[in-house]
Amino acid sequence: MTSGRSQGAGPHRRWARLGLAGLLAASGTLHLVRPDLYLPLMPHALPAHDVLILASGVAELVCSAGLARNTRWAAPASVALLLAILPANIHFALATSSDPGSPAWLPAVAWLRLPLQVPLIWAALQDRPIGNGVDRS
Repeated sequence: MTSGRSQGAGPHRRWARLGLAGLLAASGTLHLVRPDLYLPLMPHALPAHDVLILASGVAELVCSAGLARNTRWAAPASVALLLAILPANIHFALATSSDPGSPAWLPAVAWLRLPLQVPLIWAALQDRPIGNGVDRS
């Protein structure tokens, strides 16, 4: 069981965690409702793009729920998810930069989203529950 306390010290830590939960919920839902939007991000070397897109959407929803409930597994799972999707974001940035048919703004947006992974990972690590023993959530 957990002690119910969190290692976060201020309200900004709680809001960072909850903000990421909301972002993951929105993105996960979009993965399931409009998977076609994520096809350009998929590296060609990966198989079963549609299955991977749906699986990552489900993973985002699961992490979102865990962050919202402040479960012990949610922070490391969210960090792992953010690191797992980083290669797709890099692929998309490279692909849009080399595509003469891409709108001028798209490569800039694709490259600017890469450093955003750092504050997203920071947000996942905020306000984590601490406890002594096994967390059953």
